[in-house]
Amino acid sequence: MTGRLGRVCRVVAALLTAVSCQSGPARAAAPAPPAARASGAVTWAASADRMGEGTADRGYRLIVHTSVGGTGLRVRVSNAFGDRPLTLDSAYAGLRGRGAALRPGSNRRLTFGGDRTVTVPAGAVVWSDPLPGSWPAGSDLAVSLHSPDAAGPATGHWMAMQTSYTGQGDHTAEESARTWRQTTGSWWYLDAVSVRPSRAATGAVVALGDSITDGWASTTDENHRWPDYLARRLHTAHAPVQGVADEGFSGNKVLADGAGPSALNRLDRDVLSLPGVRTVFLFEGVNDLKAHTGVTAHDLIAGYRQIARRVHAAGKCVVAATVGPFEGWPEWDPGAEAVRREVNRYIRTGGDFDAVTDFDRTLRSPYDSARLLPSLDGGDHLHPNDKGMHALADTVDLARLRCAR
Repeated sequence: MTGRLGRVCRVVAALLTAVSCQSGPARAAAPAPPAARASGAVTWAASADRMGEGTADRGYRLIVHTSVGGTGLRVRVSNAFGDRPLTLDSAYAGLRGRGAALRPGSNRRLTFGGDRTVTVPAGAVVWSDPLPGSWPAGSDLAVSLHSPDAAGPATGHWMAMQTSYTGQGDHTAEESARTWRQTTGSWWYLDAVSVRPSRAATGAVVALGDSITDGWASTTDENHRWPDYLARRLHTAHAPVQGVADEGFSGNKVLADGAGPSALNRLDRDVLSLPGVRTVFLFEGVNDLKAHTGVTAHDLIAGYRQIARRVHAAGKCVVAATVGPFEGWPEWDPGAEAVRREVNRYIRTGGDFDAVTDFDRTLRSPYDSARLLPSLDGGDHLHPNDKGMHALADTVDLARLRCAR
């Protein structure tokens, strides 16, 4: 009785925390005020978490891949997990050529409220002013940032599955790779990029997920995460939804903080605050049920329903994906499998979502429905390989991403 009551209390606490949307390093920051938001549509984004310590006089050349193209490019810098103000005294954006080198003539200075320097308060995010010119879809963008005095906890995204570059001193204006001699597998301080698409009605979808959405087991530097494949499908189809934001987070759970804030606690900042979002694509839950935390199907369903209500209250649609199989992963057991099957029955038939995508059916073996199809298995029996990522993207009904709310 005590264990069951404890589980109920934990779920209630998580839901109450999500509703309160309190700010602070351990929780998702409240949405930026309307004046600080970007217009247009998000073309790239990554979930934020507390990183290591910030380093003074460090430069970052961060490589990100756009989904939708357009004009008026803006970037969002984040100090959501900092405990002191973050100052950036130089910021540029350009098109990547090869490695850390940029295409000649593409690097342009970013400003913030007309100023070249910006100070981001602890717990806050700030959008840059729009840059002139056109920025193509499906291209590598290089955002170069320099902080003269960064210290304390840094904000960023650990598992980028993309090589970026660092250097000592301010070389943000340089287009050559000469001074960018170190590499990093993380994104630092940058958490979103937006553009104004040529069609004003063009919208975006946000993939809210865990390490599968984050791209683990896909090929580094090749943009083979399933949201990347989805972005290419949408672009080829000339769909009304073109922007794709990958808000996958390795180890993330729906209910409990741990590997970053839970999906409930990061929903506002990582998802609902992004410009042009029409639909939220929810693909989470395996980390809640596989780690022997005592989470029941009832607990997890309550979390899904809370996300759906909040997304709908924001005027957006939510598409939910079933939880994939993972027998063979060290934490698998029959109890977790029973919860997974019950949760998937709810997702398919519960009626809380605007549409359902059956990732479980795509991934599972026809000979053992608790296991990944071997040809799609990235090797650990949980994460799909590149072929599996492609199969997930192909499963999505593009028409269901166009929200009519």
